[in-house]
Amino acid sequence: MEEGLTKEDCIITAYREHCNHMARGDTPYRIIAEMMGKASGSTKAKGGSMHYYSKKNNFYGGNGIVGAQTAVGTGLAFALKYLNKPYACFALYGDGSSNQGQLFEASNMAGVWKLPIVYVIENNKYGMGTSIERASHHTELHSKFRSFPGLEIDGMNVFAVREAVKFCKEYVIKNGPMFLNIDTYRYQGHSMSDPGITYRTSEEVAKTRETRDCITKVRNYILENKLATEEEIKNVEKNIKYQLLDDIEKIKKDPVPDDSEVSTDVYVEKDYPYIRGVQHHLSVFNGHKQ
Repeated sequence: MEEGLTKEDCIITAYREHCNHMARGDTPYRIIAEMMGKASGSTKAKGGSMHYYSKKNNFYGGNGIVGAQTAVGTGLAFALKYLNKPYACFALYGDGSSNQGQLFEASNMAGVWKLPIVYVIENNKYGMGTSIERASHHTELHSKFRSFPGLEIDGMNVFAVREAVKFCKEYVIKNGPMFLNIDTYRYQGHSMSDPGITYRTSEEVAKTRETRDCITKVRNYILENKLATEEEIKNVEKNIKYQLLDDIEKIKKDPVPDDSEVSTDVYVEKDYPYIRGVQHHLSVFNGHKQ
């Protein structure tokens, strides 16, 4: 996706967005440190695995409420249009949250105002413990909103994703919202409490790995076109593994946040007129209450 965007385009997604945050410009070191609750983490250990964030790179992180990021993303798209910026917002959500009410309300507003937003469905076939077919009456998720254009692509092909994202960005800036259904697959359980094989067969998972895996596809492209040898690819993978293991050992020695950090990055420090007005009304209210 990032290959079809710039850092001026906004991205917002659901929780556990580690890879999204790295693609937006952060380092594995800071991301892992955040997961381990260290002061060297991306948000000083205040966000944890659920809330990575980068204002600088217009990454608005994850959201702990299922599907709520689609409404916040619509707000980001409104801001882009209000400020006359030629960029788009990509709001990512899963097939499991495709029936949430806030998505319908927010996309309706986006349609009325022709906001530059792409609602991206990370359709990995299974929500928390169940399949699309058992949870959604309409399984072609990109066509639920019949007045909006919808596009379905192979999410296991990085080049297809890149080109689709380029197209969608250009379209929504000119015409308003659309839906992008990315056909992908979740190999493992949804979380630690989900074994992942109670609602599907191990054969299905193995066959998908063998025939559709996105990393294997890229690896094969590289080898078939003689862009690198098998040995060179193995060396790249080995170097990355050792670098990550080295990072983890260093992170273990990093300090946890100081107690004083509990009250930082919480309140707005600037003296905005609106905030002064709110403070005045609160003081008057409290005076009457007393």
